Amino acid sequence: MELRIRGERAVLAGPGGEQAREVDPHKLAIGADLAQALHEWARVASAISADSGAEAGAVVSQRGRQLAARLASVMGTTVRFVDPVTGVDTVVEPAPRADAPGHRLVRSVLGPAGPPGEPTPWLTGLTVSAFIAAVVVVAMLALASTLVRQTSGWLALAGSVIVTAGITPSLWLIRRTPILRWVAYGAAAGVVIAWIGVLVIVF
Repeated sequence: MELRIRGERAVLAGPGGEQAREVDPHKLAIGADLAQALHEWARVASAISADSGAEAGAVVSQRGRQLAARLASVMGTTVRFVDPVTGVDTVVEPAPRADAPGHRLVRSVLGPAGPPGEPTPWLTGLTVSAFIAAVVVVAMLALASTLVRQTSGWLALAGSVIVTAGITPSLWLIRRTPILRWVAYGAAAGVVIAWIGVLVIVF
């Protein structure tokens, strides 16, 4: 099976190269969550460009490999996909089955939650989110203040827009990843709070 991106949508194709029939993931028995995650990844990957930065590209590549591995485990077959950022052709093998001789059940939890029954670390997570939010607020307000003093308010506004647009794809991709999602929550909250200060500084 091959994982492809067509426009801003993910499609799955069987053997046969480019002539193989492409199917929407929602039409296969892989679960609505996985199908939706594939489309979200394809949409963000389509928006990534050379100017988006190495960090955003690395997040897209990592998320693509995770989803390919998850898809291979669900479908029980190898999944091939071409990394939309690096262009590397990758083949992912399915995880060993529980009923296979000599194999133990190996599960990779790639969804938003941890292992079943594991409590959500609210205290630690919210502490991390608050710290990240504070860092983002201070950084964006410092940038806006400097640009207003040295240049103009419109340039400060444009700089804030560029910063926001630059980190949004990364935050969107890691918003459901265990541990990293707390960073995404904090950074997103920090951006929203910082924009209030930016508008006050500029206007």
